[in-house]
Amino acid sequence: MTLLTRTILRTTFRTGITLKGIDGVLETIGGALLLLMHPAEVNAMLRVLCQHELSRDPQDFIAIHVLRASETLLGSNRLFASMYLLSHGVTKAALVVALWMNALWAYPLTIFVFAAFSVYQMYRYSHTHSMAMLLLTVFDVALIYLTWLEWQEQWALRANRIQRP
Repeated sequence: MTLLTRTILRTTFRTGITLKGIDGVLETIGGALLLLMHPAEVNAMLRVLCQHELSRDPQDFIAIHVLRASETLLGSNRLFASMYLLSHGVTKAALVVALWMNALWAYPLTIFVFAAFSVYQMYRYSHTHSMAMLLLTVFDVALIYLTWLEWQEQWALRANRIQRP
C-alpha cells in the first residue's frame, strides 16, 4: 500500500470515528435529557428548535421527523429509549477516545460493537425499510473495514518497534 493510500485511509478512518464520537456524545446528551426532563418539556424544546425550519418550510422533512420521533419516544417507553441512547452513546464515545489514543484493545472491540450495531440496524431496517437505517449501516460497515485496516497498521508498527534493538 502506498504512502498516499495509507494517508487517505487513515484520514478517512479518523474522520469516521470522529463523526461516531460526536454522534455518541449527542446520543448521550439526548438520553440524559430524555431521562431527566419531563416529556412535555422535551417536546416544547424540540418544537422551539424546529420552529424556524417549519416557519420557512412547513413540510421540512427533518423537522417533521424529529418531532414525530420525539412524540413516539416520549409517548411509549421513555426509560427504555433513554437507557438505549445513554448506553449506545457512551459506548461509542468511549471507543472513539480509545481509538484516538491508539489503544490496541479498542480496535477489535470497536469492530465487534459496530458489527453488533449493524446487525441490529439491519433487523430494524427489515421492519421499517428506513433509508436512513440502511445508510447508517453502510457507514458502520465501511468504518468496520477502516478500523480493521488501521488495527493491522497499528499492530505492524508496534511489532516493528519491539523487534528493533
